[in-house]
Amino acid sequence: MVQAVVFDLDGTLANTLEDLADAANYAISFFNAPPHKINEYKYFIGDGIHKLIERALPQERKSEADVLAAKQIFLEYYSHHYADKTCAYDGMPELILKLKELGIKVAVVTNKAQQPANEVTQKLFGDSIKVVVGQREGLPTKPDPAPVFLALDLLGVNAKNTLFVGDSGMDMAAAVGSGTIPVGVTWGFRESNELIENGAKHIVNNPSELLKLALSL
Repeated sequence: MVQAVVFDLDGTLANTLEDLADAANYAISFFNAPPHKINEYKYFIGDGIHKLIERALPQERKSEADVLAAKQIFLEYYSHHYADKTCAYDGMPELILKLKELGIKVAVVTNKAQQPANEVTQKLFGDSIKVVVGQREGLPTKPDPAPVFLALDLLGVNAKNTLFVGDSGMDMAAAVGSGTIPVGVTWGFRESNELIENGAKHIVNNPSELLKLALSL
C-alpha cells in the first residue's frame, strides 16, 4: 500500500473545463477575438492561466501587454464563476475519503493559481484535502517537479511510496522528475497515448481502479 496519492486538479479530480472556457472566452472577447469551442480548451489548459490566455488570444493580440490585460479580466470573472459548472468526477469524493480512512495521505498539485485552486478544492472536497500546492510566486509550475517536492515535504512522505495522478503528459513528466509513481487517468482532458509517451507507468479508467492500484503497490 502506498503512503500518499498526489492529484492534479483540472481534468483529474474535477471537471473544470466549462468554467475555464467560459472565463477565457469572456476575457478574449474584449480583444475582438471569437470564442473557442469547449473541446479546444482541453489543449489550452494545463500550463497555468498565463499560457491559457496566450493560447486563446488571436495571433495579432499575443503581446505580453495584451496577455496580461486579458489575464486580469479572466481572473476577475473566474473568481465569481469558478464553480458554476465545475464538479468532481464521479467517485472522486468517495475515493478521497476511502484513502484517508486507510491512512493514505492526499494532496493536490496544480498549475491553477493558488487561490482558485484552494477555492475549487474546498468547494468540491471540503476539508478532506488540506495540502493544495497551486501556482504561486517563486515556485515553478509542472512539468518542473518542484511543486511535487513541496507537496511531499508538506505530507511528510517519500516520493517512491507516492502515486502522482494526472490527466496530461505534463503531469506524467512532473511525476517522473519527482521520482513518484506516474499514474495517468483516461477521464480527463488528454488521450492515453500522451500519458504513456510522457512516462505513465499505470493507466486507470475509473477511481475504483485507482484505489486497487494504491492498495496493491
